Amino acid sequence: MLTNKPLKTPAKAGNWKMFDRISKRYDLLNRLLSLRQDVTWRKKLALHLPARQNLNLLDIATGTADVLLTLSRNGTLKKGVGLDRAEKMLELGRLKIKAKELNHKINLIPGDALYLPVQDSCMDVVTIAFGIRNMPDVQKSLKEMYRVLKKDGRALILEFSLPGNKFVRYMYLLYFRYILPGLGGLLSGDSNAYGYLNKSVEKFPYGSAFIELLEKAGFNKISYRPLTLGIATIYQADKA
Repeated sequence: MLTNKPLKTPAKAGNWKMFDRISKRYDLLNRLLSLRQDVTWRKKLALHLPARQNLNLLDIATGTADVLLTLSRNGTLKKGVGLDRAEKMLELGRLKIKAKELNHKINLIPGDALYLPVQDSCMDVVTIAFGIRNMPDVQKSLKEMYRVLKKDGRALILEFSLPGNKFVRYMYLLYFRYILPGLGGLLSGDSNAYGYLNKSVEKFPYGSAFIELLEKAGFNKISYRPLTLGIATIYQADKA
């Protein structure tokens, strides 16, 4: 399934370095700052897997492999490949996979979402959680996801969004803009990383606007499911 394509580096490809800097406290901060909602969201993502066995799955921007570890519990996964540019995140992910005795099923590799080192039409599922907004070229990354999927394959994208309710959105943005950056910076030792988070989320298209990007990439049967009052969203899109 994998190819030996050289790793290409787009002009705007520095975000992964930020994740390497905060890698040691990344999982802890995810649980803490989301009040463990990140765990719930990944479990809900698993509910959107295709209803068939022996799935080959590629997880992009896999980080410390939380998505792969969660989806492997479903029982339908034959092989999972996680891809990320952040090597320190991958190192931690490999330790978690080894601890769960899943080395035979899950493999983590360095790679770029804009130039996936994967053959055409070989994956049943492609996932990405909280990574699509960090791509230097979102449309190109979506097209790469489409390319590597088999016919009837499925893309599952979990990403932050903004609540529709005005009061909920106000309270959420208050936390996101003023509390989370300070707390995240204090605990991680990297104020820039968590200052970047809210800015990237607020600028990124969500809901029907993101569905338009999926349609342009070639996907159909597209749907989305807001989570936790709309602060995150699961997008499901199939390849005809």
